[in-house]
Amino acid sequence: MSQLGNLDPWFAGRSAVVTGGSGGMGRAISLAFAASGCKVLVSDVADAAGEETVALVRAAGGEAQYVHTDVSHSADVKAMVGAAVDFHGGLDFAVNAAAIEFEVDYLADLAEDDWDRMLNVNLTSVFLCMKHEINAMMAGEGGAIVNIASTNSYRPQPHQSAYTASKFGVLGLTKSAAVDYAPRGIRINAICPGSIDTPMLRGAIAKRGRDPEEVANRLSLIGRFGTVDEIAAAALWLCSGASGFTIGHALAVDGGYLAR
Repeated sequence: MSQLGNLDPWFAGRSAVVTGGSGGMGRAISLAFAASGCKVLVSDVADAAGEETVALVRAAGGEAQYVHTDVSHSADVKAMVGAAVDFHGGLDFAVNAAAIEFEVDYLADLAEDDWDRMLNVNLTSVFLCMKHEINAMMAGEGGAIVNIASTNSYRPQPHQSAYTASKFGVLGLTKSAAVDYAPRGIRINAICPGSIDTPMLRGAIAKRGRDPEEVANRLSLIGRFGTVDEIAAAALWLCSGASGFTIGHALAVDGGYLAR
C-alpha cells in the first residue's frame, strides 16, 4: 500500500473492523480501508500475520490495531467489537471475511467434527459478528456490514458439502439481517468471490492435485484468477455512500463464472 494521500471524505476518521485480516482478502480489505482514511481493527487467530497487516497499515501512515479473535467464540467476538469501539470511539463499517476451506471428501465420508468446524468458523461466526457489530452500530449513527460469501453460495463445487452449506447460510443471514436493520440505518450486503488468488485457493488447488491454469480457465470467463484488491474495492464500494441504495445484495466478483 502506498503512503496515504488524499483521503476519501466518506471514510476518513471513521472506524472499521475486518475479520480474517491476517492475509488474503482480509488483509487487502484492511489496507484499503486504511488507505481511504479509516481506523482499522484487524482480527484473526494468526497473530504474527495479523500484526504484519497492522505494521503495513502503519508504515503507510494509517491507523490500525490487532486483536486475537476466534470468530467461532462469542466472547472473543464481543471483545473484538468492544476493542474497536474503545480504540476508535465507535464502529461504522465491518467486513466479516474469516473463513476456512479444507474438504476433499464426499458428504457421506465427511467427519462430523469437520462439519462442525466448518459451520462454526464460516457461518456461526457471521451470526456472532453481526450480532455484536449491529449492537455497536446502533449505539452510534448506523453503518454498513459486508459478509464474504462465495460463488459456492449459488453453484457448489465437488467435495465441498460443508463449505457450500456454510456459504449458502451466509447469504441467508445477510438478507435476513438486511431486512431487519435497513430501517435502523445499517446496510448489510455480501460479496460472492469466485476464484480469487489467495493462499487458501492455492492450497486447495494443490491439495486436489489440479493445474492452476485449468482451474482459472474453468472458473472464470477471462482465464485468470481474481485479485484480493478487486475484492477489497468491492467491499469498500458496498460500505461507501455510492452504494446507499444497495441493501441485502450479493455481489458476485467472479470473472463471470456465475454467468456461464
